[in-house]
Amino acid sequence: MNGKAGHATFVIERALPGRPAHAFRFWSEPALKRLWNSCHPEWETLESRFDFRKAGSEATRWRMPEGGILEVRAHYFEIEPAVRIVYAYEMVRDGRCLSVSLATAEFAPEGAATRMTFTEQAAFLDGSGPDARRAGTDEGFDRLAAVMEQAETAPR
Repeated sequence: MNGKAGHATFVIERALPGRPAHAFRFWSEPALKRLWNSCHPEWETLESRFDFRKAGSEATRWRMPEGGILEVRAHYFEIEPAVRIVYAYEMVRDGRCLSVSLATAEFAPEGAATRMTFTEQAAFLDGSGPDARRAGTDEGFDRLAAVMEQAETAPR
């Protein structure tokens, strides 16, 4: 590490099946969020807390197959159901902060679907840049769209 933080902002948009209230549920309900946000089944979950409310927090800590520990800790600043979520989160590996981000997820009706716009402003403290983060976030939102599609087509 050279001591200099790298900074980046990126925006990802997705057309999601269902109305904004449906999309919002996949961020706000723990079981639904796990369906798309748990991306490494080979990692052992050591801690998982989810308090989705304004001033609430979320924390997950994993042991990776090689033995390292990765933590993600988030704090929610604004939650407007089916409209917007604003939160900050940090990623920590083996006790060292890798990055800190401010993220906004916005949901807008688009016909019978939802246009989700996700904006992340990140400070990378480990010498890395935004490419891997953006790619991982893209993959996560692909999973989100897929599980939402399954929920929309599941028999009720």
